[in-house]
Amino acid sequence: MSKYQCLIVDDEPIARDIVERYCSHMEHLHIVSSCGNALEARSVLQSQQIDILLLDINMPVIDGISFARTLKGKTELIFTTAYKEFATDAFDLNACDYLLKPFSFDRFIIAIDKAVERLQTKPLKPQSATGLGESKPAEDYIFLKTNGKVFKIMHAELLYAEAQGNYTKIVTTKGTFGPKMPFSGLEELLPAFLFLRVHRSFLVNKSMISHIEGNRIFINQTEIPIGSIYKEAMLKELGL
Repeated sequence: MSKYQCLIVDDEPIARDIVERYCSHMEHLHIVSSCGNALEARSVLQSQQIDILLLDINMPVIDGISFARTLKGKTELIFTTAYKEFATDAFDLNACDYLLKPFSFDRFIIAIDKAVERLQTKPLKPQSATGLGESKPAEDYIFLKTNGKVFKIMHAELLYAEAQGNYTKIVTTKGTFGPKMPFSGLEELLPAFLFLRVHRSFLVNKSMISHIEGNRIFINQTEIPIGSIYKEAMLKELGL
């Protein structure tokens, strides 16, 4: 079995130990190195091809977000952090997933599966003399057609979406749209680590959640129900 080369970067030894243990249970993963800061990781990345980078955000010298902006090539990036507020930055960097500490082994498996799926479907890129390819900027928007017009909607502007038969109601900071498209079609267009299914008829932008009360999510003054079959997964995704 071919193995995927992994690099773990976290300034907390206990956090590194947890990720190392999780990786050890997955036969298709090989830990190349486990580093305490981004500068150590940079040396590893310059000398070896890394398939999956598991990266903390709050670190000394250079934080994970800033470090990720320097990366090139085809390494898949999974953030491991205790901070929810950097999810949008992670998406801008085309991160594969965003794990909120403490995360479970089953949630870790989901993130790794996403990374492996990307690696298996990613086309080969021409390599430069240093072995690093050109990286494609992450797209942070979608195009939707409604009322004879095509609108560009930034992910950061999209508050939530609601299934309405053959149409999908999309509520943004700039207005409401009703494209004739299935709800599942919209869900496929949006990054899973930023948009969360909380009900069979509702999808929400995690970064826009004001608060949660009982079986309701509030985005600004809008109340959105939480479906019973979605609640456990939703709370795990939010690190609760």
